[in-house]
Amino acid sequence: MLVPSSLPPKLSNSALFHFRIKSSSFFAFFTSSTPLLRAAIPSSLAQLLKQCKSCIKAKLVVAGSFSPSAESTIWSSQIVFYWNNLIKRSVILRHHKSALVLFREMLRLDWNPDGYTYPYVLKACGELRFLLCGESVHSLILASGLDSNVFVCNGLIAMYGKCGQLGHARQVFDETVVRGTADVISWNSIVAAYVQKDEDKKVLELFDLMVSLNSFELRPDAVSLVNVLPACGSLGAWKRGKQLQGYAIRRCLHEDVFVGNAIVDMYAKCKRLDDANKVFELMEVKDVVSWNALVTGYSQIGRFDEALGLFERMREEKIDLNVVTWSAVISGYAQRDLGYEALNIFKEMRLSGAEPNVITLVSVLSGCAAIGALRQGKETHCYAIKQMLSLEDSNTEEDLMVTNALIDMYAKCKEMKIAQAMFDEIDRRDRNVVTWTVMIGGYAQHGDANDALELFSAMLKDEYSVIPNAYTISCGLVACSRLSSLRIGRQIHAYVLRQGYEPTIVFVANCLIDMYSKSGDVDAARLVFDNMSQRNTVSWTSLMTGYGMHGRGEEALQVFNVMRGEGLPIDGVTFLVVLYACSHSGMVDEGMNYFNHMQGDFGVVPGAEHYACMIDILGRAGRLDEAMKLIERMPMEPTSVVWVALLSACRVHKNVDLAEHSAAKLSELESENDGTYTLLSNIYANAKRWKDVARIRSLMKHTGIRKRPGCSWVQGKKETVTFFVGDRCHPMSEKIYDLLENLIHRIKAMGYVPETSFALHDVDDEEKGDLLIEHSEKLALAYGILTSAPGVPIRITKNLRVCGDCHTAMTFISKIIEHEIILRDSSRFHHIKNGSCSCRGFW
Repeated sequence: MLVPSSLPPKLSNSALFHFRIKSSSFFAFFTSSTPLLRAAIPSSLAQLLKQCKSCIKAKLVVAGSFSPSAESTIWSSQIVFYWNNLIKRSVILRHHKSALVLFREMLRLDWNPDGYTYPYVLKACGELRFLLCGESVHSLILASGLDSNVFVCNGLIAMYGKCGQLGHARQVFDETVVRGTADVISWNSIVAAYVQKDEDKKVLELFDLMVSLNSFELRPDAVSLVNVLPACGSLGAWKRGKQLQGYAIRRCLHEDVFVGNAIVDMYAKCKRLDDANKVFELMEVKDVVSWNALVTGYSQIGRFDEALGLFERMREEKIDLNVVTWSAVISGYAQRDLGYEALNIFKEMRLSGAEPNVITLVSVLSGCAAIGALRQGKETHCYAIKQMLSLEDSNTEEDLMVTNALIDMYAKCKEMKIAQAMFDEIDRRDRNVVTWTVMIGGYAQHGDANDALELFSAMLKDEYSVIPNAYTISCGLVACSRLSSLRIGRQIHAYVLRQGYEPTIVFVANCLIDMYSKSGDVDAARLVFDNMSQRNTVSWTSLMTGYGMHGRGEEALQVFNVMRGEGLPIDGVTFLVVLYACSHSGMVDEGMNYFNHMQGDFGVVPGAEHYACMIDILGRAGRLDEAMKLIERMPMEPTSVVWVALLSACRVHKNVDLAEHSAAKLSELESENDGTYTLLSNIYANAKRWKDVARIRSLMKHTGIRKRPGCSWVQGKKETVTFFVGDRCHPMSEKIYDLLENLIHRIKAMGYVPETSFALHDVDDEEKGDLLIEHSEKLALAYGILTSAPGVPIRITKNLRVCGDCHTAMTFISKIIEHEIILRDSSRFHHIKNGSCSCRGFW
């Protein structure tokens, strides 16, 4: 027999704590018993009980007037019967602490519990998750010889299961099976224990074993099905669930509302909502759980029309909407990034008087995060503080769920300081994988990607050993993508391979494809793609985007044709990627062809973003008149992206009049930013219209718009080094500038002529040449040459578009150094080697 950790002869005050008793219900039960029960009580005791004002006084009377030694065995068993009923009543009323106090008092007065006492006491321990208390009760059971009583054993199995001690629960169960005393409740109890621990496969194995015994006494009942069907839903085993539904129909168990709800929920979790709806409509008796299962199912798979239709039906039929109903609808909107709709439903919920729970608040905060609704997010934060986070008896796990959601909301609203402060307030021991992930993801997507990688590293080194999950890995890879940090990206990939994420989780592999593409190694991205056992649309479009940004348009179109052959859906995003690839590879005719046929052949209506891509394609090729005519033919109003694409083309092809027209349109749309003003200023500078340059700069100053400083970073042997224009802060600055002067001198002899138009100042040409040397990408290149071994690629990233003179100079320099220069700017990649660039002038 399983022996608990301690075997005290009697429950001590340390094991069963003193709790205040809400005793009116117990006394009411005692004094309102049936006449037959009252007749069995000695008249003196009954009279005293009637005079008592509380259950505690009644127990004191019992303690002072009667004792087991003074009465017969029959009287003793009657008194135990009364104690059992008091304890049972407490458990039924969910006053579990009071039940334990009654049990302790029963022992103090030397009454001996029997086989009917312990199941209720064990249930109270289980509901309160008081493991030590439950083990102490187990000790008493062993001492009393009731360890073979099937009712007591079933109580022990359930108690250990609810306290998370699956091993203990299984050991007690196995002993009942060996003794041959296990009944269907024993099986249901152990199955419920495995369900609580999410051991879904084990649940099905135990159910199969139970059925294989082919015993009439052990035939699965309604409780068995209610336990097993959720496991089928979690595993997506709808065929298995359908078999259980057939069994329920044969045994007429499907008429039980709990079984019906479990079947509906199983089909909903398996995303077979049509089957779930059929079962739902055939149910003669429905409760709010029935409706909630279907509403939640529709919300989770994005079928909001059906979900809202059911929601409205519930209102029409005056079904009481509980917190689960409201939360399901709010969560559905939040998951689809429909934050305003989620907030509106939340307002309706509060007006209805329903109290939000943790799931509701997490869903509302998710909706706020999706739309950047900082004010509403702060209001929800205040509500959480008042209603949950400040309570002394609040659930720590639930508090952490809300705190994690708050960190995520603040991060996505770009309030990284508040998010970091909340993260720091959580004790290191209490942080879970979600806490780390939302913080890392916040920095990766909305803050400093370097901070994201530092936090990721700190997580791996944390003394409390929180293991990153697939979402954490994805956030780390996103940070690498932003920084073009190939070295760290490779390290994370190695971690992924060791931990086994890649074969089973598609989005991790998709993030790897994106990381390698944006870090300059599109061939590695292709290897990841080829080794994927499963692919989705994102996998294909990520690879095509990678080929496009590296100027390998033909390969991008080959991938697109294979994707079509696989029968995958082709949507607007796919065509956006195709047009992007054509634009960066100078494939004008191919781009025009796909654009003209996307609606007729694929049923995809071109949107403003597709037109912007076509303007970019035509503009890069110098066909500005055709680009302008296409804008005039647009079936919708041109967006700011369209005019920016045209303005960029005007910069390359020096069309001042069209540039001014584009800038005017952007002004009308109130879409001016530092990039717009800088482009127009550069166009005026190229045309030597210095007064207009001064006017634009004055306008920027008065409107508070500041030009982003250009910076470039290069990957060295051990670290990444950042340079700004004219930067002389690095310890190697003297060597860097000396090397640059030497390189410029050598390439001038090869025919290089500085493009002084990119030194946008009204100074003489000689001074402009000196200014060009100080550009950040040139400084980064010189550092890379000084610190890299021969033959190793030099990887440079610039936050803005690469300077035209720097591009030309690097092309010449590539003829005299033993390195390939891989330069990523804000638009694309440039692979410069042996005097040629992969962009072929289309940049």
